Amino acid sequence: MLRLPMATEVLPAEEGEAEGCIQCQQGSKLVLFVTGKCHWGCDYCPLSENRRETPDMFANERRCTSWDEVIEEGHAMKATGTGITGGDPMLDLEKTLEAVVQLKAAFGPQHHIHVYTSIPFDPARAKDFAEAGLDEIRFHLLDGTTKKYRATMEECATNGITVGVELPCEPDKEVQLFDLLDELATVPVSFLNLNELEITVGNQENMDVRGFNLSGGITAAAEGSADLALRLKEAAKDQPYHLKFCTARYKDAGQLRNRFKRRGQATLRPYEVLSDDDTILFGAIPTPLADASDDLAELKSTLNITDGWMRYDGSSQRIELPLSLAEELAPHLSVPVMLVEVHPTHERLEVGLVHLNDHR
Repeated sequence: MLRLPMATEVLPAEEGEAEGCIQCQQGSKLVLFVTGKCHWGCDYCPLSENRRETPDMFANERRCTSWDEVIEEGHAMKATGTGITGGDPMLDLEKTLEAVVQLKAAFGPQHHIHVYTSIPFDPARAKDFAEAGLDEIRFHLLDGTTKKYRATMEECATNGITVGVELPCEPDKEVQLFDLLDELATVPVSFLNLNELEITVGNQENMDVRGFNLSGGITAAAEGSADLALRLKEAAKDQPYHLKFCTARYKDAGQLRNRFKRRGQATLRPYEVLSDDDTILFGAIPTPLADASDDLAELKSTLNITDGWMRYDGSSQRIELPLSLAEELAPHLSVPVMLVEVHPTHERLEVGLVHLNDHR
């Protein structure tokens, strides 16, 4: 039986693996959600309610209203590429095309861009995307066959865009998926990506109707999905394209965590440290705005700390400083001293707060 590692570290690329996948695994791809528009209503869709049908853009976890904000987020994580998703990006084709143009202009021709779509869009538009610089396109076959997509796939390939197929591995679609293996050999497809089917808050009711259960453990994987994907991978080993299986655990613990880690490393303030869980840690002392200037000056003078190693955050009304220094100060101050833990995202969501002394 073929077995794949279930690791959180960056795994070596498989021979023939899509460049988009390689960069995603490294955590170096910006995830650009261009639109929540989607007409298909797939019952396994894991999209959260706050993104369904929204016209808003999200760059990683950041809601964006301009291309400048998207590009700023790309710089914040030192992105080497971008994956454009939705919804379905091709339901706002012109916006998706503009995204490719803007990203290539900002980051250069080496910035690798791939797009996901379920739409066999007008083949004539493939040239527009190629000229804009699109590197890779991944088709989600709504009916499980290539019939409606062939003309678009062929035109994309003719114009130099790498073509692939990406599907969830549904345990009850075994016959259809095995039939697809041979069919894909008749179109210009370089890869087939199978994602382990996940049961989430957004699709749990539908998954219950279809009789899918969680596979167990700490992942949201549907039982039977991984077993089927591994058998398909074995069956496709002699096909002219590459078949990759991406587990639910690796998508969360690997790709997402690597992206968080990369962004954290790129945006750490001098007084912050990255935890073993890839969150950001620092010390804090609650301080009213009226006292902030005097308190900061006193601390800097007393502790001989240079600018940059301590700052006042007005939104949370606290002085932020190195955690090691906060731990030293805690027993000697008559005010609260805390450890603060935040996600390394644009919003810096606070996920932990520990009091280092008894003053609350």
